[in-house]
Amino acid sequence: MCRAHENTGRAEGKSAQAVPEGAYHPKALSLTIDVSTLPAPAQKILDPAGPAPLKAMAAKGVVPGLKPADVLAVVVVLSLGEGAPAEQAQKTLAALPAPLLNGALGGDLHPAVLDALGPIYGKDPALAEKILHHPAIAMSTVAAIAAVGPDLVCELIATNEERLLANPAIIEKLYMNRNTRMSTSDRILELAVRNKIDLQIPAFAQAKAAIEGELISEPTEEPTFDDVQVQEALAQSEKLELAEDEDTHELDPMTGEEQVVEKARSLHGIWQELRPPQKIRMLLLENKKELRMLGVRDANPLVAATAASAPGVNESEVERWARMRNVAEEVLREIARNKEWTRHYAVKKALVMNPRTPFGHASRYVLHLYESDLKAISKSREVPGAIQTAAKQQLQRKGKGG
Repeated sequence: MCRAHENTGRAEGKSAQAVPEGAYHPKALSLTIDVSTLPAPAQKILDPAGPAPLKAMAAKGVVPGLKPADVLAVVVVLSLGEGAPAEQAQKTLAALPAPLLNGALGGDLHPAVLDALGPIYGKDPALAEKILHHPAIAMSTVAAIAAVGPDLVCELIATNEERLLANPAIIEKLYMNRNTRMSTSDRILELAVRNKIDLQIPAFAQAKAAIEGELISEPTEEPTFDDVQVQEALAQSEKLELAEDEDTHELDPMTGEEQVVEKARSLHGIWQELRPPQKIRMLLLENKKELRMLGVRDANPLVAATAASAPGVNESEVERWARMRNVAEEVLREIARNKEWTRHYAVKKALVMNPRTPFGHASRYVLHLYESDLKAISKSREVPGAIQTAAKQQLQRKGKGG
C-alpha cells in the first residue's frame, strides 16, 4: 500500500530522453503500489500465476487497453520483482517512449510511479518541471530529484520556499548536490537558519554561523558572481595536483614564515576572494587535498574547522596540521576530539608539542607519550610551561624523575 505523503503542484512537459543503463535502482523506491487498486487487466498481468507472455509484453510497456498511467504502474511493479520481466521493466523505465511518458504525466498518476520516474527524468528540466508540479508527487520524490538534478532543476525546486520549510530534507539534498549553484545554496541555507531549522548536513554549525548576518540575494536566472568564482576555484583546483608529501605552502628559509608555493598561487588568489559560506560548501562537497590545505589556514575559524573535518581527510594531512603553528585553535580542537585520528601516536605527540593546542586537550595526551618524548618535552622551550610541568609530573608518576 502506498504510504501517505504531502503532495503539491500541477503538470507540463516535453519529450523523454533515454538515460544510461543502470541509472534506475528500483530497490531504492520509498513508495509501493497496492495492486488491488489497479484495473483488472493490470491485476491479471501482475498475478504471480499470470501468463508469462503477458508479463513479458507489459515489461516493455505494451499493455493494450490500459491508460498510460496504469501501464506505467504495471511496469514499476514488475521492475520490483525478479528475473527477466523485472530486468526488462527496469530498462523500459529508463528509456520510456515520449508519448507514453507525456500521456501518463498529463493525468492521474500513482505517487510510486512518480517516485520511480523522478530520479531518472528529473535531470531533464522540462520533464522535471512536469514531475515536480504533478499533484500526486510525494516529498520524498522531490528530495530524490533535488539530489541529482542539474542547476536549472535545482533552481526550480529552490523557489518553492513553503515546500522547503515543510520538508527540510529537500534543502539538505539541494545543498549537497554539486549542481546546485552556490548562490542558491546560500539562499536556502539562509532560509533554514532564519526559520530556526537544523539541517542534517556535515558542518552545519559552521555553515550556519558563516551565513548568519549576511545579506542573501534574490533568485536570479543567471549564475551570479559567487557562482562564477566557485567555478574558477574548482577549475584551478583541478589543474593543481599535489603529491602526497606536497603542500600549498612552504617555509621561507630566510624569514621562517609560510608562503604560498608558485603552483598554488592562482588557486590561493581565488580562494582569498571567496566568502566563508562558499568555502565551507566547497570543502564539504569537493574531496580535494588542495582545498583542505588552504582551508585549514583560512583566517575564518569556521572555515578552518570545516576543512579539518571535511570528507577525505587522511592521517598524513591530520599529522601535518597538528604540527602547524599557524592554524586556528578550532582546527586543533577538531583533531583532538576525533577518536579515529588520535589513535595514531604521531598525532597525539604533535598535539602535545603544538603550543596552540588548547591545554585541556594537550594535557590529556601527555599521558599517552613515551618516556623519551616526555623527557624532551619537559625540557623544551617550544611548548608552554604548563605542558612542561605536565610532562614532568607524568615522568614522576612513572618513577623516572623530572
